[in-house]
Amino acid sequence: MTFRTGHVALNVSDLDTSRDFYRKLFGFEVFAESTKEGRRFALLGLDRTLVLALWQQSEGRFATALPGLHHLSFEVPDIEAVRRAEAVIRELGAPLYHDGIVAHGEGASSGGVFFEDPDGIRLEIYAPAGAETAPVPTPGAPTCGFF
Repeated sequence: MTFRTGHVALNVSDLDTSRDFYRKLFGFEVFAESTKEGRRFALLGLDRTLVLALWQQSEGRFATALPGLHHLSFEVPDIEAVRRAEAVIRELGAPLYHDGIVAHGEGASSGGVFFEDPDGIRLEIYAPAGAETAPVPTPGAPTCGFF
């Protein structure tokens, strides 16, 4: 069997807030959207490829202590793209873990930024190389563990 991950779908508490957050952060286009009460959603992507579906079907904040999604990770081509994303994250006022770019672990060249979306869903934007000199926040554990 061969396969690859398709789009990711997230439950959000406020479609407008989440749609605007992800559009500003990633430059996503809106492929489709419904504003009909009880059926609000937005389909977001790039280059005619669906990346993220947002469904306004929840209340409250993301519960990290319950089974389910740990975090959502997005790979970008290089560490400069991570730096640009970090600037947007700070501009958006999103909670940022580790106060900026960190390496994935001791001796790793990959690294990125770890933060939360408007509903508290933990996110990562990383580059496969370029973080060799970045700090490692938790020795002996992968940074993407959000320890």
